Amino acid sequence: METRPIPSTGEMLPAIGCGTYLGFDVSIGSAAYKRLPDVLAALFDAGGTVLDSSPMYGRAEGVVGQLLKDSPHRPRAFLATKVWTLGRAAGIAQMERSLDLMGADRIDLMQVHNLLDCRTHLDTLAGWKRDGRVRYVGVTHYTSSAFAELAAVMETAELDFVQLNYSLDDRAAESHLLKLAQDRGIAILVNRPFGGGSLVRSLARETLPDFAREIGCESWSQLLLTFILTHPAVTCIIPGTGNPAHMADDVKAGIAIHPDARERILKWWSSR
Repeated sequence: METRPIPSTGEMLPAIGCGTYLGFDVSIGSAAYKRLPDVLAALFDAGGTVLDSSPMYGRAEGVVGQLLKDSPHRPRAFLATKVWTLGRAAGIAQMERSLDLMGADRIDLMQVHNLLDCRTHLDTLAGWKRDGRVRYVGVTHYTSSAFAELAAVMETAELDFVQLNYSLDDRAAESHLLKLAQDRGIAILVNRPFGGGSLVRSLARETLPDFAREIGCESWSQLLLTFILTHPAVTCIIPGTGNPAHMADDVKAGIAIHPDARERILKWWSSR
């Protein structure tokens, strides 16, 4: 899989990861849980490493921790999660619990979820980063209506990552935030690459265009992910899934990006 540098350190990160919203919020031992080792195998066998979670995602952090316990994939996993509460003490308690649930002595990336009590948690995380309890610090949001607030944080805070929504049918991030991230040396994680699933569902009624296979895309998911990866500011996409077949399909988008992919996708999209 293609890798891209984290600007603040130069560490290389695989271009496709896995989000755990909904798909990993399952009971341990359930039929849905028993499919998740194959999701991880599809991700890691293709060269992926990033697993993104949150206390907001129900049981997902604990499920990730259980899946990785004694797993051969554990040494390679890049664990990202979030703090999502009000107040310094509550934030510390929540992050401590996240480390415990995920079975980690430290988290690769801790993010302030949806900017909730952002300055308080970023202050705490600056200390945690100095102490080696987190490797990277970031902030997140999932809706374009928050982009002005997100930009204000990006312009003033010391961040390694920003996680935001970006897709072929929601390109608001292109107007300012992606360039701002490049200028500030901030890595970009992309959530909602399929518009929360609605974009894939709407396109499923159509025939994949002829040029798709010419740019290395065999499915709608691969085409949509490829478009996102053609933007130079994007570091990694984290499509959320608990379906092994979907994960196996998604990771193929990160294997090789055709040089004409962006131009051809945008031309097709504008002519629909």
